[in-house]
Amino acid sequence: MVTNVQPAVLTIAGTDSSGGAGIQADLKTFTAHNCYGTSVVVAMTAQNTTGVQAVHSVPPEFIEQQLRSVLDDIDIKAMKTGMLFDAKSIRTVVGMLRSFYLKDGMSLPPLVCDPVCVSTSGHTLLQSDALDVLISELLPLTFLLTPNKSEAELILSSRNLEPSSITDLEGMLVAAEKLLTLGPKNILLKGGHLTVTYQQVLEFKKARPDVRLVSSSLYGENMEILQVSEENLLSHGIVVDALQNAEGATLYLRPRIDSTSTHGTGCTLAAALTCELSRGRSVYEATARATEYTHQGIETAVPIGKGFGPLNHMHSLTVRCIPKPTASNPHPLIRLLLQSTASIWKEYVEHEFVKQLGKGTLLKECFLHFVKQDYLYLRYYARAYGLLVAKSTSFAAIKSATDTIINIVNEVATHKSFCAKWGISEEELLATPESPSTTAYGAYIIDCGIQGDAAKLTMAAAACLLGYGEVGLWLQKESQKPGTWVVIEGNPYAPWIEDYSGEHYQNAVKVGIATIETIAARDPPSPARFEEWRSVWERCTMLEKGFWDMALNLL
Repeated sequence: MVTNVQPAVLTIAGTDSSGGAGIQADLKTFTAHNCYGTSVVVAMTAQNTTGVQAVHSVPPEFIEQQLRSVLDDIDIKAMKTGMLFDAKSIRTVVGMLRSFYLKDGMSLPPLVCDPVCVSTSGHTLLQSDALDVLISELLPLTFLLTPNKSEAELILSSRNLEPSSITDLEGMLVAAEKLLTLGPKNILLKGGHLTVTYQQVLEFKKARPDVRLVSSSLYGENMEILQVSEENLLSHGIVVDALQNAEGATLYLRPRIDSTSTHGTGCTLAAALTCELSRGRSVYEATARATEYTHQGIETAVPIGKGFGPLNHMHSLTVRCIPKPTASNPHPLIRLLLQSTASIWKEYVEHEFVKQLGKGTLLKECFLHFVKQDYLYLRYYARAYGLLVAKSTSFAAIKSATDTIINIVNEVATHKSFCAKWGISEEELLATPESPSTTAYGAYIIDCGIQGDAAKLTMAAAACLLGYGEVGLWLQKESQKPGTWVVIEGNPYAPWIEDYSGEHYQNAVKVGIATIETIAARDPPSPARFEEWRSVWERCTMLEKGFWDMALNLL
């Protein structure tokens, strides 16, 4: 059971006098995750962002005293090991853990082992005689082993296990499977030193359909509007962390970050995993959360020191329902809204009405009924933006809402000319009775405008603006696939597709996205306010889907 109570966690590792790695980084990470951090010092280092200048080991007797002091008094929910330095220190740690936990039916709390061997600058942090002891005595007690590429290769070669070199995704999984034979229940092979392309990931997934992919930092289904509005993340290298256990493999994907703020990344990730496991989370969710925390720590770091600086361990301390915009996620609010309503959003974007429209098989009477109702709906939509003008607190906001009203008026003119081509006069448009779906949708956004603030009304109007943009891009994307089902040439509805996938409308979508994100960035919502926004977005998405339903059923 997952708990939000502040759990006590333990780090058994070395220090870092510069504060970016080791026990100092672990304690910062524990604090950022609202865990109570305890520590046992195995070695002390003189180091900074340029490297390790010296290491001083702690006598085994004092390591044992520290462990006893902590374990006798505090209920540790999870623990991690970092730099253990030599064989004597490892044996002391293993002996204490066995004597304290593995008796009278007790079990060891989840143990995350970060097998720190060599520093980034090349300084040896694990003595040569200690590796065998770590493998034979500590790994069998380990719940989750977190080696990087070099550490995995070193451990495997010491046991004459292939591969001697990890060069691709298949090699990562082979290595992880072999590491499992050494005793840990789970292996998280970190991929920071191995970059792949997104296409390589997709090809690998096709060859290995049993492997799960987790990619919250990348694009999911029906996120074309983000890809159009952002620098293409998929053109960058992808970093893959591979989680392997008896149930199979899961790959965690994220964009590679070009940064020098990477000092202590391994320590930070292992500490974050410890915190997540201490709350009772599954190893899968713990890994997803910990890797995202570490990714954000690198991306939001401020340069410190003359070499490889530390991560920003405190980036998550500000209570934010919506992350700050970053280079790899410049539109966090829209991404959250799309992810939180993915099911209904998919039903809306890929609705049968849209598919028939793309095929050109949609009955004429269905389309004409839709066009007439859409014309009537635009009156509500223009009024809603009129309310937004009244609620705006700056001239820039007033201008933005006014410009939208002008765009709607222009869209109405387009509607009239489009309808004229189908034999529908303006008089017929005005005489058309409103469908219940039209009235329900229009009344809802007006109600949001009356009883809500400018932000809530903006959210209510967003589903229409962004939704049509996504539909247009989806049909356009499908039309470009080999053997596509979308018909453009000879399709009577092709102008509709071209309008909403075209530059003019997509520019309006980009402006809408920027407006919404600016609201969230300038005035970050509380959890309750964000839920209100999300609820409004979901309701309007459902009402948009209802509009398609109405068109097919001629309500």
